[in-house]
Amino acid sequence: MRRRVDSLQLAVLGLLHDGPLHGYEVRRRLDVRLGIFRALSYGTLYPCLRTLQAEGWVREVGVEADAGAGPGRRRARVVYEITDGGRERLGELLHQAGPSAWDDDTFSVRFALFTRTDPRTRLRILEGRRARLQERVEQLSRSIDHTREQLDAYAYEYQCHEVETARREVDWIDGLISAEGRRQHHHQQERQSPPVP
Repeated sequence: MRRRVDSLQLAVLGLLHDGPLHGYEVRRRLDVRLGIFRALSYGTLYPCLRTLQAEGWVREVGVEADAGAGPGRRRARVVYEITDGGRERLGELLHQAGPSAWDDDTFSVRFALFTRTDPRTRLRILEGRRARLQERVEQLSRSIDHTREQLDAYAYEYQCHEVETARREVDWIDGLISAEGRRQHHHQQERQSPPVP
């Protein structure tokens, strides 16, 4: 649960880094950009925003009328923006590359913010995610081997699907790691190349 709260805070700070938003728009963008927040309720989002405010990472900057509420039923929507302290906190969070960064609950948030993450941290997160997935493939494969006789056809198919899904993600991560390595190598060569007269 704590990791999901931390992921939500990171995602909200990442969105507000792009510019001020009201709560409804924050929720909509979390849904569109980050599927793990599809079922996010306002009862979860607004306490998160209040916590970020209490920490000094986010502040209210105004109120926007809700044009969709209909005549005579306009609601005020509070607009939030990230503070300098929030930008600093976002930078700290994006620099972290421990096991929580490649867990199922947090990886998609971290990946969505990769353009703001430094290359070494991106690579560490991708390598950690690959190791986690390879471990999952091995565990699921062993489980299938040990319980195959006890599984009905549908349970067996589902476990095989889980293994195949994890393998496909490993292949995808391998491609990302290769691309990241090429990108870093290219940048190193550019820095080492003498300027053209």
